[in-house]
Amino acid sequence: MALTAPTTNTPSATPSAAPSAARRRDADGMAVASFVLGLIGLLLFNAVFGPCAIVLGALAIARQTQRRGRALLGLALGVADVVLLITLVTLDNSVFWQFG
Repeated sequence: MALTAPTTNTPSATPSAAPSAARRRDADGMAVASFVLGLIGLLLFNAVFGPCAIVLGALAIARQTQRRGRALLGLALGVADVVLLITLVTLDNSVFWQFG
């Protein structure tokens, strides 16, 4: 009686394809989150949302998201949030801004 290794019925391409699809889906979510946080950061909590938008946008681009434009826009909005924060701290010695 010879001992043989157990065989599985799953194709070899399936395990390697699943992490790639999940990683891309995560990258798409990061791109959208970057855009939303960058947009909200222009109005509220730019000291927190700006850097988060920059990090998420950079990660989404590095993971080759299909929503590259949204990731780039989130990255740009995050940078705008940080520039706004620096401007407010420099001019008013405050991190808050208001209309009028």
